[in-house]
Amino acid sequence: MTKSISSAWPELPLAEWQDTYATLHKWAQIAGKTRLALAPMENHWWQVALYVTPRGLTTSAIAHGERSFAIDFDFIDHTLWLRASDGATRGLALVARSVADFYVEYMAVLRALGFEVALWPSPVEVEVSIPFAQDRIHGAYDPGAAKRWWQILLQVDRVLKRFRGRFVGKASPVHFFWGSFDLAATRFSGRRAPRHGGGAPNCPDYVMVEAYSHECSSCGFWPGGGAIAEPAFYAYAYPEPNGYADYRVRPEGAYYHRGMQEFVLPYDGVRRAHAPDELLLEFAQSTYEAAADCGRWERAALERRREEWP
Repeated sequence: MTKSISSAWPELPLAEWQDTYATLHKWAQIAGKTRLALAPMENHWWQVALYVTPRGLTTSAIAHGERSFAIDFDFIDHTLWLRASDGATRGLALVARSVADFYVEYMAVLRALGFEVALWPSPVEVEVSIPFAQDRIHGAYDPGAAKRWWQILLQVDRVLKRFRGRFVGKASPVHFFWGSFDLAATRFSGRRAPRHGGGAPNCPDYVMVEAYSHECSSCGFWPGGGAIAEPAFYAYAYPEPNGYADYRVRPEGAYYHRGMQEFVLPYDGVRRAHAPDELLLEFAQSTYEAAADCGRWERAALERRREEWP
């Protein structure tokens, strides 16, 4: 029987929610920068990422002295929750309002819970960086669109965790980076990489130097914008090895975008597929093989045997 398009993989044209996307990007950065301000450093900035939950996104536990707290975006009830280890809880409604108003209330809630945190007060990895406290331009919030976006993350997180289980070398968690606003999983060859040149907008070069300190292959989901107008899956290698761009990746519909220097698979093609999970896994696997084969990784030492794949 032919499978109909699953509601688990909803439609999300960029034009229908780009204003909400822009606002939510700033809100996510405020939460993420809280974790950045307090969490001990980890390789590749893994300590700052957010994680998908059954209701949204979370920072996971953040230590503040002997107490801890977590920041949770709930895209079912549309509330940002701050929960402390002593049981104290506060919520901020996720509704249409300016980034400035959201930021002021958020910082007041942190202080009310007893958490004094000094954040870098402006967004990063965006072309125009308006300080949070001054941003009255971005204030849209469509709860339906935000929920559909999270529903996509929920499915991508599930599939990329299957993909991650095929690898026994160093690999990142499946995590959400609030700067670039993408959900990603990254594998490493074990070798150091050439120093990255930086260049991300409104972001110090040392951030990218740390992020790409070691040779890697990364795959993820991005809701679109700029060179790729619609939601898409992407994959890239750093440093990009000779032959990578011309490698024949799968499935049909995947292509190499020479401007972005990444492989791209349109989300809509996956959403409409008979077996979306398998199509995404095929893209993740074949683009990894492009990086590993062209880069001469020690694949036998890094990969789980195929018969043991989860």
